[in-house]
Amino acid sequence: MQSTELKKVIQGIPKAELHLHLEGSFEPELMFKIAKRNKIVLDYASIDSLKEAYKFNNLQEFLDLYYIGAQVLLHEQDFFDLTWAYLTKVHSQNVVHVEVFFDPQTHTDRGVPFDVVITGIHKALEKAEHELHISYRLIMSYLRHLSEEAAFKTLESSLPYKDWIDGVGLDSSELGNPPSKFVNVFKASYNYGYTLVAHAGEEGPVDYIWQALELLQVVRIDHGNRCLEDEALVKRLIEEKIPLTLCPLSNVALNVIQKMEDHPALKMLEIGMIATIHSDDPAYFGGYMNENYYETAKALHLNNSQLKQLAINAFEASWLTRETKEKHIAHVKSYFNTLR
Repeated sequence: MQSTELKKVIQGIPKAELHLHLEGSFEPELMFKIAKRNKIVLDYASIDSLKEAYKFNNLQEFLDLYYIGAQVLLHEQDFFDLTWAYLTKVHSQNVVHVEVFFDPQTHTDRGVPFDVVITGIHKALEKAEHELHISYRLIMSYLRHLSEEAAFKTLESSLPYKDWIDGVGLDSSELGNPPSKFVNVFKASYNYGYTLVAHAGEEGPVDYIWQALELLQVVRIDHGNRCLEDEALVKRLIEEKIPLTLCPLSNVALNVIQKMEDHPALKMLEIGMIATIHSDDPAYFGGYMNENYYETAKALHLNNSQLKQLAINAFEASWLTRETKEKHIAHVKSYFNTLR
């Protein structure tokens, strides 16, 4: 398939994004605009010099810059603008459902109140649902490089807004911060009604995926690239239909995977895993949903049937109702039928 044709096919696919960090969608142009509004001087003289810094050798180098960018977010309007910019972008790429992460500790540790953060985000999500017809779920992440005690404080802060938050996740520096560190707060989160997910097996070992499943009792693994190293784990993921939210451009940018041709997405599809594709932190890694689909399809020579399966898998892996999932899956199938 020619590049132009492939891009056109991908643009037309109705898509669900399940692995997106709102703070990681902070484009440099908006960052400079909000910094100016809040009278904050960034360490970079221009948008171009900031973009030049987007070359990472590992996850930690990216996170260092990610947290610098987040420093300019102070007011409800800032969080609204950040979220709305992401939603309008993915709307243009035919994304119809999103399940997005936010990192409250990144902001509350700077003195920004929890309610300021979540109110701005919630208002943008609601606006998108009404005006752009994008449905959503919101996932609050605990930062794994901080303590479980700090995560408990975040859980407490979230309780007045429980109706706005659908689940909790675990992100930030994976190496040296195993899921086992957060067993108690995940159990408490579940008891409050939150659905559970966790980043595992991105830079960390296969054992972290086992811990996320057995100790945290997650329903979905974020990343999970390294699962293929363990046959018993693969068997369990297939049998229990536990989805993986893969982020190909992110993986290559962070040297978790050396080149796109090495990405495990195709192998996972071929053996019946619920592999899905998402953008992670698109402002930093060179692409939103369409770019992730395109670069993966080009490198792995995916055909329309495989692209269709990736799109269906994402709706299957979502937290939508069964009825709504079926409607979206029918739209995906109908779209691919028109391509024949």
